[in-house]
Amino acid sequence: MKIDHIISLTIVGGLLDGTHVEFLPGLNCIIGARGTGKTTLLEFVRWVLDELPRKDISPVARKRIESLIQGNLNGGRVELEIETRDCLRYFITRAVGEEPIVLDSERNPTALSVSGGAFFRADIFSQNEVETIADHGKFQLELIDSFARAEIAEMEKASDDLVHQIITHSKQAQPLVTRLAALDQEVKQLPVVEERLKGFVAKGDQSADAINQAHMLKALRDRESRLFDGAQGFLQVLSDELSMFKGRFKTEFGGKFTQEMADGPNKDAVNKLHGHLNACSKTVDSAIKTALDAITECSENARTEEVSLQLIHQQQELAFRQLIEKYKQHQDQSTERAALEKKRNTIIECQNESNEVRKQIKSSEKRRVELLASLSETRDRRFAVRKRVADRLNTALSPNITVSIQQDGNAEAYQELIESSMKGSGVKQNMLAQKITRTLPPSQLADLVRAGNLPLLIERGDMNAEQATKVAAVFNSPEKLAELETVCLQDAPTIRLRVGDTEKDSAMLSTGQKCTTILPILLLEGGNPLLIDQPEDNLDNRFIFETVVDNIHKVKSARQLIFVTHNPNIPVLGDASRLFVMESDGEHAKAVATGTVDECKDQIVTLLEGGADAFRKRGARYGV
Repeated sequence: MKIDHIISLTIVGGLLDGTHVEFLPGLNCIIGARGTGKTTLLEFVRWVLDELPRKDISPVARKRIESLIQGNLNGGRVELEIETRDCLRYFITRAVGEEPIVLDSERNPTALSVSGGAFFRADIFSQNEVETIADHGKFQLELIDSFARAEIAEMEKASDDLVHQIITHSKQAQPLVTRLAALDQEVKQLPVVEERLKGFVAKGDQSADAINQAHMLKALRDRESRLFDGAQGFLQVLSDELSMFKGRFKTEFGGKFTQEMADGPNKDAVNKLHGHLNACSKTVDSAIKTALDAITECSENARTEEVSLQLIHQQQELAFRQLIEKYKQHQDQSTERAALEKKRNTIIECQNESNEVRKQIKSSEKRRVELLASLSETRDRRFAVRKRVADRLNTALSPNITVSIQQDGNAEAYQELIESSMKGSGVKQNMLAQKITRTLPPSQLADLVRAGNLPLLIERGDMNAEQATKVAAVFNSPEKLAELETVCLQDAPTIRLRVGDTEKDSAMLSTGQKCTTILPILLLEGGNPLLIDQPEDNLDNRFIFETVVDNIHKVKSARQLIFVTHNPNIPVLGDASRLFVMESDGEHAKAVATGTVDECKDQIVTLLEGGADAFRKRGARYGV
């Protein structure tokens, strides 16, 4: 069976300068006294593969490893040779301060990236990291995900993309909501204005109909003028916005192309990029000019029509004034009535715009619901994958070890969102956040805030009126509601060890029991190389012999194992394919011996057994 595996590790510079070790599929063990660079070798592999602990999950561990790399490499370089399960060979080289570079088997650069384990990945655990997994749910979740990395990575990306779309969508919706609120304030005045206009309607004589008709036409002229003004305003805004993009290529990139680049060793690629950008710039600028010319032509034509209309309006206005002057009994009210009709026209414009904005908001709301449904479905599928992994682990490890996972069981991100949002609001945000996350799921909180239902918010959120009012005020915007609706409630795993007749949560176990719980999970079959620094830490030799060694024999044909160890049971009883014996003079370290267990027998006895005399004396003492 073909598996991903590491072929060799080469180090240039620093403590391990000149070291070249070649690994085999199966079990590889690195042994040596303290301070001989064993851990450094493993962390170099981790660093080259860009598999350092994530900053958001283990910032301290990541910083520790980065310091170890810098301190022991001294500006040097590390290179890995790897082979994928597809029998493709690559070299991955990395220097301090640089990103990894992937070369093909002929050492030609490729476009491949090691980031995210796209084509090759290893499972690497530093010293004491096994115990850390037992203590924290976030590390246990990472461990579960490691058994289905490709599927989980795909869903994580889809989830992140959907969250980005929802947040972006909410930002676009915010101006609509703000505009609608302002328009509705204006529209509220319409009944008052119309009621006042009723008092100005001419009645009782033969002039009434003529006067009313004249005012109606005057109001219509006002609306026509507004139409032309609005068209010109829109064309001007459109022209201004398009003009902002004209010449953007030159503005953004013109100064970035220097003569040094144009004449440099990579001038072909640089000058080709310059040519592509220039060609694109000309095409885009030409299209913008065509659009601007069309806008200018439209504006000039509209202006011509507007002038013609103004002349007609002036004639009609003269006729209106003559009519008013003819019926002097209506003259006193004419000016106020005309002003009210203009006011009504303004409000009706707001009303029409309000209706259009409502349609946009309704469409936006439909899209929001669709995106949220897709996000929920994606997270459900992610949980289903994790549940499948948990079931697989239980089949392999029960009854001694059981793994369960609760969907959306970790509300840390939700609590942090409430705490940060409520900061400065005058309430004790920590206590309030704990109370809300305990009583209200994010979607329910968003629904209550959106509906403005304070009584239900008080009841379900176990809040007082002041707290509920402030929560509603803080989150009552499309963007904040979107943050609530997209906040990730992580799935919460629980790993338990059977101790006697009871099962105990891994976090409640002794240090040795924690390693007893987690290590068998790490040693299950998987397609990635497994590297562990001192897997025997805190374990008794009986467990190592009965469980760890047994598991090694089960999986070493299906995955590569590279262990840093001080325990002889692992390389000897695990029948290691290759051992590396490390020595150091304090300034430099190197592998002084490489070979099979039999070939490195003397070093194993000396370093791991305490020497032949110690081994014989223990045997004699035991009577073995």
